[in-house]
Amino acid sequence: MTWYKRLFDILLSFGLIVCLVPVYLAIACAVKITSKGPVLHWSKRVGRRNKLFWMPKFRSMKVDTPQIATHLLRDPRNYLTPIGSFLRRTSLDELPQLVTIFRGNMTCVGPRPALFNQDDLVNLRTEYGVNLLVPGLTGWAQVNGRDELPIPEKVRFDREYLLRRSLLFDIAIIGRTAFKAMAQPWVHH
Repeated sequence: MTWYKRLFDILLSFGLIVCLVPVYLAIACAVKITSKGPVLHWSKRVGRRNKLFWMPKFRSMKVDTPQIATHLLRDPRNYLTPIGSFLRRTSLDELPQLVTIFRGNMTCVGPRPALFNQDDLVNLRTEYGVNLLVPGLTGWAQVNGRDELPIPEKVRFDREYLLRRSLLFDIAIIGRTAFKAMAQPWVHH
């Protein structure tokens, strides 16, 4: 990671953390009031060079949800908390990762970190050199289909990001992410 990307991550994540304290508190209270269990869910994720780290999210699923990718659950809606669908649709569940970015385990833009047991995704990323990137809060694959993408297509976008990465490209991806996050709550599936 370049020094200017790291500086960008530190400044942006710190600024957002400070500005979003009221949002953090409101979400934490809403999670606690609407479901049993902790406010945060910590999952073991694959980081740069396939090293594992712990990534936080506001908990959107019930505490007994299996530790597998959401698309592998039989009916993911059965596992959602009362506000879980809203948190996921708006990506508000991802806000605690700003602290992980500030600490350096993640970056603002990069491939989304795979779960520790997503061997197919991890192996394909390793084959294409994507594992050399620090995982991101958002990424090129995220703004081009998110979890709906099949793994080979997701890795193709991750590889394209690896080859095209620059500060301007990161800013463009952040802009598209913000637009999609704001538009998504109003789109019905």
